[in-house]
Amino acid sequence: MTHDPGAARPRPSHTPPEFASALAQPRHAAAAPITPPATSPAPVQIPTAAVPRGGRTASIWIIGVLVLILIGLVGYFLNALGPGASLIGMLLALVPLVGVLFAVRIVDRWEPEPRGLLVLAIAWGAIAAVGIALGVDLLLSMVFGPATGAREVLQTVVQAPVVEEFAKGLGVFLIFATARRAFDGPVDGIVYGALVGAGFAFTENIQYFAVSFIQGGAAETSMTFFLRGILSPFAHVMFTSVTGFVLGLAARRGVSTGQAIGPWLVGLAGAIALHAFWNGSAVFGDFFALYLTLQVPLFIGFVLGIVALRREESRLTRRRLGDYAAAGWFTPQEVDMLATSAGRKAALAWARTLRGDRSALMRSFITDATALAATRQRAITGRDPHAAAEEQDLLARAATTRAAMFAP
Repeated sequence: MTHDPGAARPRPSHTPPEFASALAQPRHAAAAPITPPATSPAPVQIPTAAVPRGGRTASIWIIGVLVLILIGLVGYFLNALGPGASLIGMLLALVPLVGVLFAVRIVDRWEPEPRGLLVLAIAWGAIAAVGIALGVDLLLSMVFGPATGAREVLQTVVQAPVVEEFAKGLGVFLIFATARRAFDGPVDGIVYGALVGAGFAFTENIQYFAVSFIQGGAAETSMTFFLRGILSPFAHVMFTSVTGFVLGLAARRGVSTGQAIGPWLVGLAGAIALHAFWNGSAVFGDFFALYLTLQVPLFIGFVLGIVALRREESRLTRRRLGDYAAAGWFTPQEVDMLATSAGRKAALAWARTLRGDRSALMRSFITDATALAATRQRAITGRDPHAAAEEQDLLARAATTRAAMFAP
Protein backbone atom coordinates (compact mmCIF):
# COMPACT_ATOMS: atom_id res chain seq x y z
CA MET A 1 0.00 0.00 0.00
CA THR A 2 1.19 3.55 -0.59
CA HIS A 3 2.70 5.82 2.00
CA ASP A 4 0.94 9.11 1.18
CA PRO A 5 0.14 11.25 4.22
CA GLY A 6 -1.43 14.13 2.27
CA ALA A 7 -2.43 15.33 -1.14
CA ALA A 8 -3.01 18.08 -3.65
CA ARG A 9 -2.96 18.19 -7.42
CA PRO A 10 -2.97 20.69 -10.27
CA ARG A 11 -5.78 20.76 -12.74
CA PRO A 12 -4.39 19.23 -15.96
CA SER A 13 -4.68 20.78 -19.38
CA HIS A 14 -6.27 18.53 -21.98
CA THR A 15 -7.61 20.90 -24.59
CA PRO A 16 -8.78 19.10 -27.76
CA PRO A 17 -7.33 20.89 -30.79
CA GLU A 18 -10.73 21.54 -32.33
CA PHE A 19 -12.09 23.43 -29.33
CA ALA A 20 -11.25 26.93 -28.12
CA SER A 21 -10.71 25.79 -24.55
CA ALA A 22 -11.15 22.83 -22.22
CA LEU A 23 -14.45 24.33 -21.10
CA ALA A 24 -15.87 24.88 -24.57
CA GLN A 25 -19.04 23.02 -25.47
CA PRO A 26 -18.60 21.35 -28.89
CA ARG A 27 -21.39 21.21 -31.45
CA HIS A 28 -20.91 18.09 -33.54
CA ALA A 29 -24.29 18.08 -35.22
CA ALA A 30 -27.46 20.11 -35.54
CA ALA A 31 -30.12 18.84 -33.18
CA ALA A 32 -33.63 18.11 -34.35
CA PRO A 33 -35.99 21.08 -33.99
CA ILE A 34 -38.02 21.25 -30.80
CA THR A 35 -41.73 20.77 -31.36
CA PRO A 36 -43.74 23.55 -29.66
CA PRO A 37 -46.11 22.30 -26.93
CA ALA A 38 -49.86 22.31 -27.22
CA THR A 39 -51.55 25.05 -25.24
CA SER A 40 -51.58 24.29 -21.52
CA PRO A 41 -50.21 20.71 -21.49
CA ALA A 42 -52.42 18.52 -19.34
CA PRO A 43 -50.93 16.80 -16.30
CA VAL A 44 -50.29 13.23 -17.35
CA GLN A 45 -48.00 10.56 -15.94
CA ILE A 46 -45.62 9.01 -18.45
CA PRO A 47 -44.57 5.41 -17.70
CA THR A 48 -40.89 5.39 -16.87
CA ALA A 49 -40.55 2.10 -18.74
CA ALA A 50 -41.00 4.05 -21.99
CA VAL A 51 -37.54 5.59 -21.54
CA PRO A 52 -34.59 3.24 -22.16
CA ARG A 53 -32.51 2.81 -19.02
CA GLY A 54 -29.48 1.32 -20.73
CA GLY A 55 -26.30 3.32 -20.37
CA ARG A 56 -27.20 4.72 -16.95
CA THR A 57 -26.63 1.67 -14.75
CA ALA A 58 -23.67 -0.57 -14.07
CA SER A 59 -23.40 -4.10 -15.40
CA ILE A 60 -24.36 -6.82 -12.93
CA TRP A 61 -21.07 -8.64 -13.45
CA ILE A 62 -19.19 -5.74 -11.86
CA ILE A 63 -21.28 -6.12 -8.70
CA GLY A 64 -20.54 -9.85 -8.65
CA VAL A 65 -16.81 -9.22 -8.91
CA LEU A 66 -16.99 -6.71 -6.06
CA VAL A 67 -18.78 -9.19 -3.80
CA LEU A 68 -16.14 -11.85 -4.40
CA ILE A 69 -13.25 -9.46 -3.74
CA LEU A 70 -14.99 -8.13 -0.62
CA ILE A 71 -15.11 -11.61 0.88
CA GLY A 72 -11.38 -11.99 0.33
CA LEU A 73 -10.61 -8.54 1.78
CA VAL A 74 -12.62 -9.16 4.94
CA GLY A 75 -10.80 -12.44 5.49
CA TYR A 76 -7.43 -10.77 4.87
CA PHE A 77 -8.05 -7.91 7.32
CA LEU A 78 -9.40 -10.16 10.05
CA ASN A 79 -6.46 -12.52 9.69
CA ALA A 80 -3.72 -9.90 9.33
CA LEU A 81 -4.98 -7.24 11.75
CA GLY A 82 -7.54 -8.93 13.95
CA PRO A 83 -11.17 -7.91 14.48
CA GLY A 84 -10.47 -5.36 17.25
CA ALA A 85 -7.83 -3.32 15.43
CA SER A 86 -9.79 -3.59 12.17
CA LEU A 87 -12.89 -2.18 13.86
CA ILE A 88 -10.93 0.72 15.38
CA GLY A 89 -9.34 1.44 12.01
CA MET A 90 -12.72 1.38 10.27
CA LEU A 91 -14.32 3.79 12.76
CA LEU A 92 -11.44 6.25 12.41
CA ALA A 93 -11.45 5.91 8.61
CA LEU A 94 -15.12 6.88 8.50
CA VAL A 95 -14.30 10.40 9.73
CA PRO A 96 -12.34 11.64 6.66
CA LEU A 97 -14.65 9.63 4.37
CA VAL A 98 -17.71 11.54 5.58
CA GLY A 99 -15.95 14.86 4.99
CA VAL A 100 -14.92 13.86 1.47
CA LEU A 101 -18.41 12.61 0.58
CA PHE A 102 -19.89 15.90 1.76
CA ALA A 103 -17.47 17.85 -0.47
CA VAL A 104 -18.20 15.64 -3.49
CA ARG A 105 -21.93 16.07 -2.93
CA ILE A 106 -21.49 19.83 -3.22
CA VAL A 107 -19.65 19.37 -6.52
CA ASP A 108 -22.34 16.98 -7.82
CA ARG A 109 -25.31 19.04 -6.63
CA TRP A 110 -25.96 20.91 -9.90
CA GLU A 111 -26.73 17.87 -12.05
CA PRO A 112 -26.60 14.81 -9.73
CA GLU A 113 -25.38 11.50 -11.06
CA PRO A 114 -27.43 8.29 -10.61
CA ARG A 115 -27.16 7.14 -7.01
CA GLY A 116 -26.35 3.57 -7.98
CA LEU A 117 -23.30 4.71 -9.97
CA LEU A 118 -22.10 6.86 -7.07
CA VAL A 119 -22.29 3.84 -4.76
CA LEU A 120 -20.53 1.72 -7.37
CA ALA A 121 -17.68 4.23 -7.62
CA ILE A 122 -17.12 4.18 -3.85
CA ALA A 123 -17.38 0.39 -3.77
CA TRP A 124 -14.90 -0.05 -6.61
CA GLY A 125 -12.32 2.09 -4.84
CA ALA A 126 -12.89 0.52 -1.43
CA ILE A 127 -12.99 -3.08 -2.65
CA ALA A 128 -11.71 -3.80 -6.15
CA ALA A 129 -8.93 -1.19 -6.33
CA VAL A 130 -7.62 -2.13 -2.88
CA GLY A 131 -7.86 -5.81 -3.75
CA ILE A 132 -5.81 -5.28 -6.92
CA ALA A 133 -3.16 -3.25 -5.06
CA LEU A 134 -2.91 -5.79 -2.26
CA GLY A 135 -2.75 -8.64 -4.74
CA VAL A 136 0.18 -7.05 -6.58
CA ASP A 137 1.96 -6.35 -3.26
CA LEU A 138 1.54 -9.94 -2.11
CA LEU A 139 2.65 -11.33 -5.47
CA LEU A 140 5.80 -9.22 -5.55
CA SER A 141 6.58 -10.11 -1.93
CA MET A 142 6.30 -13.80 -2.78
CA VAL A 143 8.62 -13.40 -5.77
CA PHE A 144 11.21 -10.97 -4.39
CA GLY A 145 10.70 -11.15 -0.65
CA PRO A 146 9.91 -8.25 1.71
CA ALA A 147 10.82 -4.82 0.30
CA THR A 148 13.81 -3.21 2.04
CA GLY A 149 16.22 -0.38 1.32
CA ALA A 150 16.19 0.92 -2.25
CA ARG A 151 13.43 -1.49 -3.29
CA GLU A 152 11.20 -0.14 -0.53
CA VAL A 153 11.72 3.39 -1.85
CA LEU A 154 10.99 2.16 -5.37
CA GLN A 155 7.84 0.49 -4.10
CA THR A 156 6.66 3.73 -2.51
CA VAL A 157 7.52 6.16 -5.30
CA VAL A 158 6.95 4.00 -8.40
CA GLN A 159 5.06 0.78 -7.72
CA ALA A 160 2.34 2.22 -5.49
CA PRO A 161 1.41 5.16 -7.76
CA VAL A 162 1.36 3.00 -10.90
CA VAL A 163 -0.56 0.03 -9.47
CA GLU A 164 -2.99 1.99 -7.35
CA GLU A 165 -3.85 4.62 -9.96
CA PHE A 166 -4.32 1.92 -12.58
CA ALA A 167 -6.64 0.01 -10.25
CA LYS A 168 -8.66 3.11 -9.39
CA GLY A 169 -8.65 4.46 -12.93
CA LEU A 170 -9.94 1.13 -14.19
CA GLY A 171 -13.08 1.69 -12.13
CA VAL A 172 -13.65 5.13 -13.65
CA PHE A 173 -13.18 3.69 -17.14
CA LEU A 174 -15.66 0.88 -16.45
CA ILE A 175 -18.27 3.44 -15.40
CA PHE A 176 -17.59 5.34 -18.61
CA ALA A 177 -17.89 2.18 -20.70
CA THR A 178 -20.99 0.67 -19.07
CA ALA A 179 -22.96 3.79 -18.06
CA ARG A 180 -22.08 6.12 -20.91
CA ARG A 181 -25.30 8.15 -20.79
CA ALA A 182 -24.55 9.20 -17.20
CA PHE A 183 -21.03 10.43 -18.05
CA ASP A 184 -21.58 13.82 -19.68
CA GLY A 185 -18.44 15.85 -19.06
CA PRO A 186 -15.49 16.83 -16.85
CA VAL A 187 -17.54 17.45 -13.70
CA ASP A 188 -19.08 13.97 -13.95
CA GLY A 189 -15.61 12.50 -14.42
CA ILE A 190 -14.28 14.37 -11.40
CA VAL A 191 -17.21 13.14 -9.29
CA TYR A 192 -16.72 9.49 -10.26
CA GLY A 193 -12.94 9.71 -9.90
CA ALA A 194 -13.21 11.44 -6.54
CA LEU A 195 -15.56 8.78 -5.18
CA VAL A 196 -13.36 5.94 -6.39
CA GLY A 197 -10.41 7.65 -4.69
CA ALA A 198 -12.45 8.21 -1.51
CA GLY A 199 -13.38 4.54 -1.35
CA PHE A 200 -9.76 3.49 -1.82
CA ALA A 201 -8.54 5.89 0.87
CA PHE A 202 -11.19 4.59 3.27
CA THR A 203 -10.02 0.98 3.08
CA GLU A 204 -6.35 1.94 3.00
CA ASN A 205 -6.85 4.10 6.09
CA ILE A 206 -8.36 1.16 7.93
CA GLN A 207 -5.09 -0.67 7.44
CA TYR A 208 -2.90 2.29 8.38
CA PHE A 209 -4.88 3.14 11.51
CA ALA A 210 -5.10 -0.50 12.62
CA VAL A 211 -1.36 -1.10 12.16
CA SER A 212 -0.60 2.12 14.06
CA PHE A 213 -2.84 1.01 16.91
CA ILE A 214 -1.20 -2.41 17.07
CA GLN A 215 2.36 -1.07 16.94
CA GLY A 216 2.14 2.18 18.90
CA GLY A 217 -1.19 2.40 20.65
CA ALA A 218 -3.18 5.62 20.93
CA ALA A 219 -0.17 7.95 20.49
CA GLU A 220 0.95 6.58 17.12
CA THR A 221 -2.64 6.16 15.96
CA SER A 222 -3.33 9.83 16.71
CA MET A 223 -0.32 10.93 14.66
CA THR A 224 -1.31 8.72 11.74
CA PHE A 225 -4.87 10.03 11.91
CA PHE A 226 -3.58 13.62 11.85
CA LEU A 227 -1.39 12.98 8.81
CA ARG A 228 -3.91 10.99 6.81
CA GLY A 229 -7.29 12.01 8.16
CA ILE A 230 -6.69 15.74 8.72
CA LEU A 231 -3.87 16.81 6.40
CA SER A 232 -4.61 14.57 3.45
CA PRO A 233 -8.20 13.30 3.21
CA PHE A 234 -8.33 14.43 -0.42
CA ALA A 235 -5.11 12.76 -1.57
CA HIS A 236 -6.45 9.79 -3.52
CA VAL A 237 -9.55 11.82 -4.33
CA MET A 238 -7.57 14.38 -6.32
CA PHE A 239 -5.21 11.86 -7.93
CA THR A 240 -8.03 9.84 -9.45
CA SER A 241 -10.01 12.97 -10.29
CA VAL A 242 -7.34 13.69 -12.90
CA THR A 243 -8.24 10.47 -14.68
CA GLY A 244 -11.94 11.26 -14.42
CA PHE A 245 -11.45 14.83 -15.64
CA VAL A 246 -9.71 13.75 -18.84
CA LEU A 247 -12.27 11.01 -19.47
CA GLY A 248 -14.97 13.65 -18.98
CA LEU A 249 -13.39 15.77 -21.71
CA ALA A 250 -13.45 12.70 -23.95
CA ALA A 251 -17.11 12.12 -23.09
CA ARG A 252 -17.92 15.71 -24.06
CA ARG A 253 -16.42 15.03 -27.50
CA GLY A 254 -18.70 12.03 -27.95
CA VAL A 255 -15.93 9.45 -28.35
CA SER A 256 -16.61 5.72 -28.25
CA THR A 257 -15.29 3.41 -25.55
CA GLY A 258 -12.42 2.33 -27.76
CA GLN A 259 -11.52 5.90 -28.65
CA ALA A 260 -11.55 6.83 -24.95
CA ILE A 261 -8.63 4.51 -24.13
CA GLY A 262 -6.10 7.12 -25.28
CA PRO A 263 -7.50 9.97 -23.16
CA TRP A 264 -7.86 7.55 -20.25
CA LEU A 265 -4.15 6.71 -20.46
CA VAL A 266 -3.32 10.42 -20.55
CA GLY A 267 -5.38 11.02 -17.42
CA LEU A 268 -3.86 7.95 -15.80
CA ALA A 269 -0.37 9.29 -16.48
CA GLY A 270 -1.29 12.57 -14.80
CA ALA A 271 -2.71 10.78 -11.76
CA ILE A 272 0.40 8.58 -11.47
CA ALA A 273 2.70 11.60 -11.71
CA LEU A 274 0.85 13.48 -8.95
CA HIS A 275 0.75 10.38 -6.76
CA ALA A 276 4.48 9.76 -7.25
CA PHE A 277 5.25 13.41 -6.51
CA TRP A 278 3.25 13.23 -3.30
CA ASN A 279 4.89 10.00 -2.12
CA GLY A 280 8.30 11.31 -3.13
CA SER A 281 7.83 14.45 -1.05
CA ALA A 282 7.31 12.24 1.99
CA VAL A 283 10.37 10.09 1.24
CA PHE A 284 13.00 12.50 -0.12
CA GLY A 285 12.09 15.97 1.14
CA ASP A 286 10.72 17.94 4.04
CA PHE A 287 7.12 16.83 3.85
CA PHE A 288 5.59 19.66 5.87
CA ALA A 289 7.54 22.35 3.98
CA LEU A 290 6.49 20.90 0.63
CA TYR A 291 2.95 20.50 1.92
CA LEU A 292 2.68 24.23 2.64
CA THR A 293 4.59 25.55 -0.37
CA LEU A 294 3.37 23.18 -3.09
CA GLN A 295 0.51 20.93 -2.06
CA VAL A 296 -1.71 23.61 -0.51
CA PRO A 297 -1.47 25.90 -3.58
CA LEU A 298 -2.19 22.93 -5.84
CA PHE A 299 -5.24 22.06 -3.76
CA ILE A 300 -6.47 25.64 -4.08
CA GLY A 301 -5.99 25.41 -7.84
CA PHE A 302 -7.97 22.19 -7.86
CA VAL A 303 -10.87 23.89 -6.07
CA LEU A 304 -10.78 26.89 -8.41
CA GLY A 305 -10.84 24.55 -11.40
CA ILE A 306 -13.97 22.84 -10.09
CA VAL A 307 -15.62 26.23 -9.55
CA ALA A 308 -14.88 27.14 -13.18
CA LEU A 309 -16.34 23.84 -14.39
CA ARG A 310 -19.46 24.35 -12.28
CA ARG A 311 -19.98 27.77 -13.84
CA GLU A 312 -19.68 26.20 -17.27
CA GLU A 313 -22.41 23.74 -16.28
CA SER A 314 -24.61 26.67 -15.31
CA ARG A 315 -24.00 28.38 -18.66
CA LEU A 316 -24.74 25.13 -20.49
CA THR A 317 -28.02 24.74 -18.60
CA ARG A 318 -29.05 28.27 -19.56
CA ARG A 319 -28.25 27.75 -23.24
CA ARG A 320 -30.01 24.44 -23.59
CA LEU A 321 -33.09 25.47 -21.61
CA GLY A 322 -33.11 28.62 -23.71
CA ASP A 323 -33.72 26.35 -26.71
CA TYR A 324 -36.85 25.01 -25.02
CA ALA A 325 -37.95 28.49 -23.97
CA ALA A 326 -37.77 29.58 -27.60
CA ALA A 327 -40.12 26.70 -28.44
CA GLY A 328 -42.53 27.61 -25.63
CA TRP A 329 -41.81 24.90 -23.06
CA PHE A 330 -40.34 27.30 -20.48
CA THR A 331 -40.65 31.01 -19.86
CA PRO A 332 -37.52 33.19 -19.91
CA GLN A 333 -38.05 33.78 -16.19
CA GLU A 334 -38.02 30.04 -15.54
CA VAL A 335 -34.76 29.69 -17.46
CA ASP A 336 -33.17 32.42 -15.34
CA MET A 337 -34.41 30.67 -12.22
CA LEU A 338 -33.20 27.20 -13.24
CA ALA A 339 -29.79 28.29 -14.51
CA THR A 340 -28.46 29.93 -11.33
CA SER A 341 -27.94 28.76 -7.76
CA ALA A 342 -29.52 31.95 -6.44
CA GLY A 343 -32.57 31.45 -8.66
CA ARG A 344 -33.01 27.89 -7.45
CA LYS A 345 -32.80 28.93 -3.81
CA ALA A 346 -35.37 31.66 -4.38
CA ALA A 347 -37.66 29.20 -6.18
CA LEU A 348 -37.48 26.70 -3.32
CA ALA A 349 -38.17 29.44 -0.80
CA TRP A 350 -41.22 30.51 -2.81
CA ALA A 351 -42.47 26.92 -3.15
CA ARG A 352 -42.36 26.53 0.63
CA THR A 353 -44.88 29.38 0.94
CA LEU A 354 -47.44 27.56 -1.22
CA ARG A 355 -50.24 25.55 0.32
CA GLY A 356 -48.88 22.35 1.81
CA ASP A 357 -45.22 23.30 1.19
CA ARG A 358 -44.55 22.37 -2.44
CA SER A 359 -40.77 22.58 -2.25
CA ALA A 360 -40.53 18.86 -3.08
CA LEU A 361 -42.31 19.54 -6.37
CA MET A 362 -39.96 22.44 -7.08
CA ARG A 363 -36.94 20.22 -6.44
CA SER A 364 -38.34 17.70 -8.90
CA PHE A 365 -38.94 20.48 -11.44
CA ILE A 366 -35.36 21.73 -11.06
CA THR A 367 -33.91 18.20 -11.31
CA ASP A 368 -35.92 17.32 -14.43
CA ALA A 369 -35.11 20.62 -16.13
CA THR A 370 -31.39 20.21 -15.46
CA ALA A 371 -31.48 16.64 -16.76
CA LEU A 372 -33.34 17.94 -19.81
CA ALA A 373 -30.55 20.41 -20.56
CA ALA A 374 -27.97 17.62 -20.32
CA THR A 375 -30.09 15.37 -22.54
CA ARG A 376 -30.37 18.09 -25.19
CA GLN A 377 -26.58 18.53 -25.11
CA ARG A 378 -26.13 14.80 -25.71
CA ALA A 379 -28.54 15.04 -28.64
CA ILE A 380 -26.64 17.98 -30.14
CA THR A 381 -23.31 16.17 -29.91
CA GLY A 382 -24.89 13.02 -31.34
CA ARG A 383 -23.65 10.71 -28.60
CA ASP A 384 -26.98 9.41 -27.23
CA PRO A 385 -29.38 7.53 -29.55
CA HIS A 386 -32.00 7.51 -26.77
CA ALA A 387 -31.94 11.27 -26.19
CA ALA A 388 -35.20 11.90 -28.06
CA ALA A 389 -37.20 9.44 -25.93
CA GLU A 390 -35.71 10.80 -22.72
CA GLU A 391 -36.37 14.36 -23.87
CA GLN A 392 -40.10 13.70 -24.34
CA ASP A 393 -40.33 12.01 -20.95
CA LEU A 394 -38.59 14.89 -19.17
CA LEU A 395 -40.70 17.51 -20.94
CA ALA A 396 -43.90 15.74 -19.90
CA ARG A 397 -42.70 15.36 -16.33
CA ALA A 398 -41.73 19.04 -16.12
CA ALA A 399 -45.15 20.07 -17.44
CA THR A 400 -46.88 17.75 -14.96
CA THR A 401 -44.85 19.06 -12.05
CA ARG A 402 -45.49 22.67 -13.02
CA ALA A 403 -49.23 22.02 -13.16
CA ALA A 404 -49.14 20.34 -9.75
CA MET A 405 -47.31 23.29 -8.21
CA PHE A 406 -49.94 25.75 -9.43
CA ALA A 407 -52.88 23.48 -8.63
CA PRO A 408 -55.35 25.10 -6.16
